[in-house]
Amino acid sequence: MNARSIKFIAAALVVGTIATACSSEAEPDEIVLLTHDSFALSPGVLNAFTVETGVSVVHITGGDAGTMINQAVLTKDNPIADVIFGVDNTFISRAVANNLFVPYLASAIETVSEDQRLEEDWATPITFGDVCVNFHISGLEDRAVSPPGSLQSLVQPEYRDLLVVQDPATSSPGLAFLAATVSAYPEGSNYDWRDYWVDLFANGVSVASDWTEAYASQFSQSGGDRPLVVSYASSPPVEVLFGELTEAPTGVMTDGCFRQIEYAGIVKGTDHEETAGKLVDFLLSKAVQEDIPLNMFVYPTNRTADLPDVFVRFTAFPDSPLIMDPDVIDDNRERWIEEWTAIARS
Repeated sequence: MNARSIKFIAAALVVGTIATACSSEAEPDEIVLLTHDSFALSPGVLNAFTVETGVSVVHITGGDAGTMINQAVLTKDNPIADVIFGVDNTFISRAVANNLFVPYLASAIETVSEDQRLEEDWATPITFGDVCVNFHISGLEDRAVSPPGSLQSLVQPEYRDLLVVQDPATSSPGLAFLAATVSAYPEGSNYDWRDYWVDLFANGVSVASDWTEAYASQFSQSGGDRPLVVSYASSPPVEVLFGELTEAPTGVMTDGCFRQIEYAGIVKGTDHEETAGKLVDFLLSKAVQEDIPLNMFVYPTNRTADLPDVFVRFTAFPDSPLIMDPDVIDDNRERWIEEWTAIARS
């Protein structure tokens, strides 16, 4: 071996050593996950990611989905997180329009139904839940009223003063229910969603500021005086679970349900894009997906994940949940809320 060859090999070894060192230094000790306040997993679940990768997950919360996105937009030039979870289909277009995400789909994306995925690969669907009208079975029986069967039935005289909804300007399920009525009663029809809400208000609908006020205060199952409430298809199994009951005290009207889908995305500007992708993969893994229902009370998008028995027995799956194009929601959200508010105040 001549001197020139020896020098070349030595130089290559030095370059390789430097590259290895840089790669090692680039591997983070921790990665930051920003979620809405309702994010929850069993103790130790996120630690499994650390065991698998050697990277700790720092979990921070940012309020509800809308507040969280606003925070992410305001800090996008100096991101506060590497991954965001909890952006739903009523807000995902705002995230995309503000260039918050690096396009990425989890490695197990084929386990997710096509109708839950975005047209572009901006983010990965992680959970879904159906916003539906729930009814308190004995509360209706006390009034000798049958459970409603459709959105249109809610404006009938027998349901006067029985329904509580959430303000779409301040509540995610409230906005989802408004979107459901827009979908069911399209603009331009002889009887559109605005006509429907005029009739609903004339029939004595009550408006709460958020889900907690509606469900935990005004809903008759919780001691209130209204046996109809906008909530989730997963609410009956939650009642069974926490009430230690054998039968659900509440039911679900499956007409007019709006499907909320929550996404996880890699934050643009992260210094740890590869590791962030691993965390998104982890959130769609079967172990995490099977932990979601009894902690967040929504459904896993990974179709190979098994549901807890209480969900299988007591939940309701709408045959045709309403799913609206996120861009349509983003283009019209503020106008819908303004017009709804005008009707509510009239």
